[in-house]
Formats: sequence, structure tokens, C-alpha cells
Amino acid sequence: MTMPKFMVFAGAIAALSSLSFAWTINGFVVTNEGLPIGGVKITSPNYPSVDAVSSETGSFSITDGTDVIHNRRTTRASIQFINNVISISGMNANTITVSVMDALGKVAYSKTMHNMHRSASFDLNKSSVRGAKYLRINADGHHDTYKLGDTVTLLKEGDPLPTFNFSKDGFRDTTYTMKAETEIVLIHMTPGVNDPVSSSTVAESSATIAPSSSSVTPPPPESSSEAVSSSSKAEVIDCSTKTLKNDTEIMVDGRKVIVKFPNGNFTGDKPVPMLINYHQIFGSASDWVNDSKIGKVALADGAISIYPDGAESPGMGQAWNVGPCCTTSDDVTFTRNFIKELTEKACVDPKRIYAAGWSMGGGMSNYAGCVLADVIAAAAPSAFDLTKEVVDAGTCNPARPFPILNFRSTNDGVVSYGGGLSQIIESMPITFLGAEPTFDKWKELDKCTGNYVEKEGCRYYENCEGGAVVGLCILNTDHNEGDPQKAWNFLKQFSLP
Repeated sequence: MTMPKFMVFAGAIAALSSLSFAWTINGFVVTNEGLPIGGVKITSPNYPSVDAVSSETGSFSITDGTDVIHNRRTTRASIQFINNVISISGMNANTITVSVMDALGKVAYSKTMHNMHRSASFDLNKSSVRGAKYLRINADGHHDTYKLGDTVTLLKEGDPLPTFNFSKDGFRDTTYTMKAETEIVLIHMTPGVNDPVSSSTVAESSATIAPSSSSVTPPPPESSSEAVSSSSKAEVIDCSTKTLKNDTEIMVDGRKVIVKFPNGNFTGDKPVPMLINYHQIFGSASDWVNDSKIGKVALADGAISIYPDGAESPGMGQAWNVGPCCTTSDDVTFTRNFIKELTEKACVDPKRIYAAGWSMGGGMSNYAGCVLADVIAAAAPSAFDLTKEVVDAGTCNPARPFPILNFRSTNDGVVSYGGGLSQIIESMPITFLGAEPTFDKWKELDKCTGNYVEKEGCRYYENCEGGAVVGLCILNTDHNEGDPQKAWNFLKQFSLP
């Protein structure tokens, strides 16, 4: 009889937490002569969630550091692996993705399920997977990796480190595999066309590894913080009195706000933009600082990136009040207060403060356009709409035409593209307006005229009052964050009048 391979990951969390796996890679993509290469797409064959783009200065920063163990929704969950069938029970998650990797660490099978509250089975016998070696479970943005052997074991040292592929038109693809959990690298790319037989340059010949304790010496002649602030026509700001210049946490109205400053040559002597990253329901600032893709893109481009904590909601962890769900907190005042504190203490350009967020964080950044347009220049929400309740009550009244770019997926299994009622909190029902009605509502609010134009899968109303632009990017990526580089490029072109 085949003995079951079984692991329970409830209880003894403190003992297991030291085994959680995390990696971070920072660096620059350059030519063989050391010139920066921007717009390089970075993906990973064994970490499908990796989707990054190097900034104009060639810089990039990718982190994978949260895990299922610390997610309260997985308490009492267990995994069984019997006869090539994976069974998961006792897990509570809105979205769960199970990925199986072969001995080389390449994803051979992946399946996503929604609204999982009890158990699920994944029969690998019905797929092409043979000799499965690794199992990765991602529950609402938190993940763990397990080794499938004599026992199902949580990995750290044994977890396959990521391999990255760097690609851009006009250059040969370059691959690089991490050798340690924290690295600083220079990735060299050679001009040319990819060979159809062997399309990429191998890791060791293309990357220079710096010790993780070293500081980065970027090759670009101009620092990213100077580059991004030079385009701003902000009023003259005296930064000599600004004392906040390093990564930190501050408390505002009893809630935590994590503040991240750009790496590299940031000195805090010139005003730079600031991006507010609102997290999802049941999330937190500590989670989203690791998971937000646009937050990393903004940092790489020289902006300050901040991550505020939502307030407690009934049985759903931390959330945002987007009217009439999903907390009773005054998040508008909270946002105004942390903006005020940060502009007083850090060298922030007050005319270039932006908002973004995913899921309910996308709802809060949509709502910010309604009620915070006097202090937030533009927003780029993902996977959430305006609410019918707010629109019907007439409480979405932007102080000025508000630039906004929404990212919505037609196959979103959590917030339907077509909108509809949600009772995730029974006492606070909420109605999603829908992706296209939200797009139309922002057109109306910003008094846009003419037809929209289509560019790279997105629709834009460009003839709006006050120079605003209203956009909708239509995706097919389920309930996920939108294109971070496209979102940041949209945001940073706008400033308050």
C-alpha cells in the first residue's frame, strides 16, 4: 500500500516561520559599454508572477518574500500528495493558484480556483506532469513552496531560485539564474537578433554579481531621482529642512504607513513624486510592500513609494471604506493626514502625488479620484470599479478633472467585469458598477468629448477638461494587478494645477 505523503501546516507557526523562503534581486540592465537599457521586459519561467520592466535608467528591483504560513486564512490547512493527486483542505482564500514544477524548476502545471473555503484536489495524472518535484501554493498573493518527495516538506534552501529572462527588441535575450537569496547584479545585453536555435545568452557571461551588503553603483550618468523630478514643474521647495530620507514606518491616526525611498543615488535634496499603494481586503501594508508591482516600478524610477494600512473590517481583516463597504473608518481623512505628514517630513513634490491599488485597493484609488482630487494628481486602479452606491448618491464629485487609468480583466472571477452585487461582508453589501460603466462614468465626470482611441489593448478618452485622460486597459489575467510600467508611465505625466 502506498503511504500518504502528508503535511499539516497549522500550529507551531513560530517554528515554521524560519523556513519561509524569500528572495530579492536588484540591479541594472546595461550594454557591454555600460550604457543603461530601459524598457527591458523581465520574466521568469519558474516564477510566473514575475512581470517587470527596467526603468529608463536600466534599473530593476524584484522581490518575492511573503508566504502562506503567515496568512491567517490558511490556519488549519493541510496538504496530501497521494498517487500523483494533490489534495488541499482547510484553506480559506478568495483566489488560490497551485503550480507544479519539474526537477529543473520549470512550471509544468498550474491551476487557479476562486472562493475556496474548504478543499480541492488536483489530479496530475490527467496532465502531462511526470516526476513532479516542487509544489507552489499561492493564496491571495501569499505563497509557500514544498518539495514532493518521501514527505511533503516546506522548503528554504531547497527551493529553486528564480531564473530570469531579459528581452527587448534589438537585443539578444539574456537569461540569469540567482545564486543567493539576495543579490545585486549588472545584466549585460548584446545588440543583435536572437538566434532561432539558441535565443538567449547564458547567465554567467551576462551578469556581474555584487555582494548583497554592497551598495549599488548605477552605470547611468544621471540618478533616477533627478531624472523623474526634472520633468516636474513644481514650485520651488526647500528640502534642507526635510528630515525623512530613509526607509521607515510612521504611525498616522493609529495606523502604520510604510515609507520606501528610491535606491541608488537618492539624496533627498530635490522634490520627487510619491505613489500611494493601497492594499487588498484582508491585506496589509506589510504584505503589499512586497507584492505591489507598480510600487517597485515607481521606486526604480526615482519616486517615493508608500504603503498605508487599512482599517479592520468585520471578519475580513484590513480593508478600505469605499462607501458603503468595507469598514466604517474615515479613510479620506486618514489619507489626507498621511499625505500632510509626509510632505512636511520628506522632499515630496506635492503636485505629483499618485494613487494605485489592487482589488479593494483599486476601489480605494478609484474612490480617491472622487474625494481626493485636490491632493492626488492621478490614479491607476486594478481589479475594482466605482460602486453603484457612491455614483447613485452623487458623492463622486472630483474637485477637478481627474486623470485615471483602470485595469480590468474580462475573466476576473472575484470582481466581475460586468459588475454586480457583492456581499463579501453581509452587513455591508456593495454593487460594482462594472468596468465599462466605470470608464463611461469617469468620461462623464471629466467632461471628455469625442470617441475613445485604442492603444495597445487600452481605450483612452484624451479630449477631456483640464488636460485629463480617462483610460481602461482590458486584460485577460483574472483578478490581478495591471501592467505596472504602463500604469506608472500614465501617472507620472500628470501634476496638480
